[in-house]
Amino acid sequence: MPVEAETTPSRARAALPWLREIAVIGVVYVVYGFVRNQFGSANVDYPHEPLHAFNNAVRIIGLEKHLGLFHEQSIQRFFLGTPWIKFFNIFYGTAHFIVTLGVLIWLFLRHRSRFGKWRTMLMVTTVLALVGFALFPLMPPRLFNATPSAKHPYGGETLATQHHQPEYHFVDTLRDVGGLWSFDSEKLDKVSNQYAAMPSLHIGWSTWCMIVLLRFGKRKRTKYLAVLYPLLTLTAIVATANHYILDAAGGLVIVGAGYLVARLAERLTTRSPAPGDLESATVEPAQAAEPVVADDPRVTT
Repeated sequence: MPVEAETTPSRARAALPWLREIAVIGVVYVVYGFVRNQFGSANVDYPHEPLHAFNNAVRIIGLEKHLGLFHEQSIQRFFLGTPWIKFFNIFYGTAHFIVTLGVLIWLFLRHRSRFGKWRTMLMVTTVLALVGFALFPLMPPRLFNATPSAKHPYGGETLATQHHQPEYHFVDTLRDVGGLWSFDSEKLDKVSNQYAAMPSLHIGWSTWCMIVLLRFGKRKRTKYLAVLYPLLTLTAIVATANHYILDAAGGLVIVGAGYLVARLAERLTTRSPAPGDLESATVEPAQAAEPVVADDPRVTT
């Protein structure tokens, strides 16, 4: 009877940290998903043209050309017609969530005392991405020359013709090659913002995973895979024509900002207490000291 009475509360106490973290992450993600879909493609109704997102795409392409970074066409063509493109389609839609959640759980189980800082970093990174989606809706490469229709009015073919933009021949590989899902599916179309490209949250989250695993992973294989993961993610987001290379740079910016905010939050929450608090928290030496037994074999002289 006493054992059962003690076990039940202890189990409840053990479950509290899990429930608290699940609640925090769940609320942030639900709010993120809701707000994310209030901007961009959610506001496009046929035959209205997504001019804002198209103009931003023209700006990004122009800047990449100026910097010598506009290689998205070459990268996609290299993988088209190979088994890799199907792999990238599946990878693009799954690893983003599965790996990030797995690293979060591993960090919580193995490094509980440091979990708060890194969870905060991930949450801030996600919120900053949301700000980017709202302020800078961006038509991804796969939609730049896509033909708009009443069912899918998100393409920029008409605008590209009107503004004398070239035909880049990007392929929407999720639609044309196939994977686990496509943006053209009716259910996904209603819950996704197809102009949420800048910054790339795929890069932001994969870079966060890399930093955490490099910081806390002990095996060399783990560290090698950690470095490989964001590189593979970068290849996937470009090869599938879902992002520009500069979107990846934006992802690095938000994860860096997330780290700085998390460090600041950690310092504010662990700053030294006031002198009065120190005095009240001080334990008298006589009370704090453990009596030493001379013949205790554990004592070394």
